Amino acid sequence: MRLMRRDVLLSGIGALAAWGGASAAPALDTVPPPVPAVDPGLARFMDVSHCLTDRTELDSTVGAALYAGMVQAKPERTAQIATLYDLKAKYRLITAAELAKAAEKADKALKETIHDIMIGWYRGVAGGKVVVYRTALMFDITKDAIYPKTYAAGGPFYWTTKPPEVARPTGLPALSPSPFVVEPT
Repeated sequence: MRLMRRDVLLSGIGALAAWGGASAAPALDTVPPPVPAVDPGLARFMDVSHCLTDRTELDSTVGAALYAGMVQAKPERTAQIATLYDLKAKYRLITAAELAKAAEKADKALKETIHDIMIGWYRGVAGGKVVVYRTALMFDITKDAIYPKTYAAGGPFYWTTKPPEVARPTGLPALSPSPFVVEPT
């Protein structure tokens, strides 16, 4: 068996790395860093958001930003989100329609809170400010074919293929109609 300089050099570097890595192992008596406490308001917001968006996975970083934006713009949202959470837990509500109907029956102001939560997740806007753009849920449905503006993907003429047929929705709205309101910019 013939050894090349490269083999000797690599085995020497490997031995040094193993020796150095073993000496740099953490001591057993070190205390791990404390786990940051989760804001109970954020936890409630995420739970209500899972129910309203009917999604099992939502980005907690995006959720934290949306929650902070909503609460900063309207501090009463903290109590309203807690009320939504309590309604959901008390009546064991599972679907968004059930939660929306119970919330509107309990307090008319909760309807606007539900609108804010849904606008936050789907449009990426909280408190009148854009919090997220590309990760907003409005792009999630078509993420395999259509990308947000300025992000072109696909081969030449990818837009010319006929899209698949989609069944027309048959469900009824969960909330009563809202008057059309134009928000100032």
